[in-house]
Amino acid sequence: MSDQNFSPSTSAASGYDPKQFGHVAPDTEGLNFFDIDQSLQASLRVYASSDLYAHFQPIMQRFGEVAGGELDRLSRLVDKNPPVLEQRDRFGRDFDRIEYHPAYHQMEKIGFEDFQIHSMCHRENAHGWTGNVPQLVKYTFRYMFSQSEIGMMCPMNMSDATIHVLKSYGSEELKAYLLPKLMAPNMKDMWRATQWMTEKAGGSDVGALETVAKKENGVWRLYGEKWFASHTDAHVSLALARPEGAPEGIAGVAMFALPRYLKDGSRNKYRIVRIKEKLGTRSLASCEVVLEGAEAYLVGREDRGIKQMMEEVNMSRLSHGVRATGQMRRAFNESMQVARNRTAWGKKLLEHPLMRRQLIKILIPAEQGLAVFMLAASQLDAANAGSADAASIVRMITPLIKIRACRDAVTATRSALESRAGNGVIEEWVNSKLVRDAHIALVWEGTSNINAIDVIRRAVGKTRAHEPLRELLNGRLAHATQLPEAYRERLKTALDRAFSFAEQTASSPANEHLSRQAASGMYHATSAVMLAWEACQPNGDARKLLTSRFVLEHRLEPADPLAPRDGAWEDAAYTLLFQDTCTAKLAETIALVSDNSARAR
Repeated sequence: MSDQNFSPSTSAASGYDPKQFGHVAPDTEGLNFFDIDQSLQASLRVYASSDLYAHFQPIMQRFGEVAGGELDRLSRLVDKNPPVLEQRDRFGRDFDRIEYHPAYHQMEKIGFEDFQIHSMCHRENAHGWTGNVPQLVKYTFRYMFSQSEIGMMCPMNMSDATIHVLKSYGSEELKAYLLPKLMAPNMKDMWRATQWMTEKAGGSDVGALETVAKKENGVWRLYGEKWFASHTDAHVSLALARPEGAPEGIAGVAMFALPRYLKDGSRNKYRIVRIKEKLGTRSLASCEVVLEGAEAYLVGREDRGIKQMMEEVNMSRLSHGVRATGQMRRAFNESMQVARNRTAWGKKLLEHPLMRRQLIKILIPAEQGLAVFMLAASQLDAANAGSADAASIVRMITPLIKIRACRDAVTATRSALESRAGNGVIEEWVNSKLVRDAHIALVWEGTSNINAIDVIRRAVGKTRAHEPLRELLNGRLAHATQLPEAYRERLKTALDRAFSFAEQTASSPANEHLSRQAASGMYHATSAVMLAWEACQPNGDARKLLTSRFVLEHRLEPADPLAPRDGAWEDAAYTLLFQDTCTAKLAETIALVSDNSARAR
């Protein structure tokens, strides 16, 4: 990338010329990630009020330029220059400082200061919007940010979630101490936050943790070890520990706010032992930490630590789903750059049937993720305002998108790597980085198994949180009056089957092995309905109806994998879906979902 005359950004920004670029297809660097995402713009027009969209559209467009340009360049640079732990200074003093490449701090400034992604929903008049910015806007920024940089999303989400938890459970004194710092408008004064939960003994089983909190001379001090501590040198961490004398298990765990520096300016008593070398998100320092009597502040009740922390974890899970969706969009856009510009056997790759099929398998999960997180984001503000139904809907969607979008992103990024062929595995191109980063979300904030158990055993089986979601989806189907009755019935049947299967799975512990299958079914049914509903809205993209049918037939309905098929409707759908802009009319897509061509996976 050092030769500016032949950089990927030059080819992307100025138009592809095979003579100049030696027949090598460009990537998306230098493109505006908002402008090229017609599906995102259509979803925003559906979910956002006209005033909200008009206000934030130019800001999002500006951020799209940054995401596809400066942020992408910085992210690639940091990926090759990860953080380094300096445990001693030149005088031999222990100070375990993490040294970052300057590009990392530039990314921090973009996310935290320039666009205020972590704090825009917590303080009034961010970006000139009267009142607090709606959650929908925040998650849209995260979606675009993730298309270039995943590691920085952890500090931003953790800071956002920490503000939320402190507002909800912190004492007035603690809020007065920490919140102004966490929401400061500039990097110089701003504190960033993280959370420390995982230990060797307590990973997914958090109640087995061994860190102890002792009250010494009226001050809480923490002793123990945290096995995964990401964003380790944050200014403040929300950490879990068991107060001396507390019972075993979940009920005995408390939450503490642990500052890196004490009020007198001295370092708190914990050591960063080492930075772990991860497969992906190399910009993010994930470390092991030893707590040696670190001073901390109790947050909330001593017996509610895990329940309070789960609010932060659930925010992270939703964020992971949004990040995975952004990665899938980047994977699709990368593959389209190849397919539109690379020629083989006298035709553009986009004209070859197998390539078109490969592209659709990247696009559909990206569209599913967008539809589901838009629904979740649109419900969040109502949930935070006290709506029990909205809270249940968010409760259901959060682990669903964490399971499915994060798993789909691994497949989508790998498929995009293959689309670029040999160049896909060369580190000068973004594809290898996308694949590496996509795998991290599979295990952060709970594996797929843990989240599936959370969905089926707890949300469906115990609290019946799926019922408001099913009611909402049936309502959306009823209001999508333009849908052909036969197609509406197909969606209704798939929805009923998916939610009934989830209830059946939740009815007995013997069915635990079906939990992931049941959760995936709920996710697919939710996305199929929401995509169809969006397509029917006045400002919607009619092509989303086609993606709804793809989800229905390839993810929900039975099909014989060895049966020949008439793919006429799919071929027509490809032509519409691979356009740069939406020219499809709803009547045209309705005709295609009404086509009864033989179906096969």
